[in-house]
Amino acid sequence: MFGIIRPCRNRMGAELRSAWLAHLCGMCLSLRDEHGHLSRLVTNYDGLMISAVVEAQSGLSRRSAGPCALRGLKSADVAIGSGARLAASVSLVLASLKIHDHVDDGDGLTGRLGWAGRAVAQRWAANGIGTASDLGFDASVMVDSVRRQPLVEAAAGLGSSVLVVTEPTETATAFAVGQTALIAGRPQNAEPLREVGRLFGRVAHLIDAVEDLEEDRASGAWNPLLATGTPVDEAHRLCLDAVTGIRLALDEVEFTDARLVHKLLVHELEESIIRVFGRRRAPEKPSWSNPGSGLWAYPRLNPQPRPRGCFSGCGAFLYMCGTCQFCCRDPFPGPWSDKRRDNPLDCDGCDCCDCNCCPCD
Repeated sequence: MFGIIRPCRNRMGAELRSAWLAHLCGMCLSLRDEHGHLSRLVTNYDGLMISAVVEAQSGLSRRSAGPCALRGLKSADVAIGSGARLAASVSLVLASLKIHDHVDDGDGLTGRLGWAGRAVAQRWAANGIGTASDLGFDASVMVDSVRRQPLVEAAAGLGSSVLVVTEPTETATAFAVGQTALIAGRPQNAEPLREVGRLFGRVAHLIDAVEDLEEDRASGAWNPLLATGTPVDEAHRLCLDAVTGIRLALDEVEFTDARLVHKLLVHELEESIIRVFGRRRAPEKPSWSNPGSGLWAYPRLNPQPRPRGCFSGCGAFLYMCGTCQFCCRDPFPGPWSDKRRDNPLDCDGCDCCDCNCCPCD
């Protein structure tokens, strides 16, 4: 599992965390059912946002799944349908492009796989594009955008805007998030959701650059901040501006239930920025209309990359292979399988901050 949005159960509350887990498991099972066990390696925290945005516009679509080792051998309701399939498709396509990039650069374990890595990447790309075609859209737009990345990086230099480097990522994520409106049958939401996706892609690219900054500086690897001479302060400012833009764009979207989407794309995205850049209080810029605006972040002097354990990842994958094939391949006939789900609990407001921006208020 990877991604920049890593929700905390204490901030989300039981209901929203259950909904978040339903999308995560739904994407994982969709990958398994359509593309095999190996493809489940691309399950990620950011990709489930696609499934959540579709469901927020169209309403709940769930099934009961049997126990899974990664859920503590508990059954759960998981998301199904076009949203989970779209999330799986986007994750496969983007993961395949990233593997190609690592192989070309000889970066890390993936970069040393050579032809084997390319074969897996080509298979995932074909599967992701095939699923996207079944859903009625052309994923080649994302592929073409990301494949332009090396050319954009080669043309960037000191004094160039870092936003020129993030543009291919922004275009790919804008297309993916915008497609959720068409799949959900709400084409009027497409334009603001494209803006949401574009700004999310910007934040994701900049956060990844800051997290890898010290490692890239030491190894001499290419980094957008180093290549363009962009200070970390400026990257932080761009991230904060992007979150503000996401908040404004979400206000223009017609949702059936916006709570989870708003929680992930506003509150949890802000927490991700704070996790990378740090936090301080700025009393010199008070805002009586928005008490939460007094929280500003400052860059840490020596951001360290998050360690990723190879053995823990392999162990998790073996658990999935060993349990989920026989325990949740088919819908789990639990006692709650016929429960009505069209009356979600009333929202009790956003209790994770004082921004007064909960869409249910």
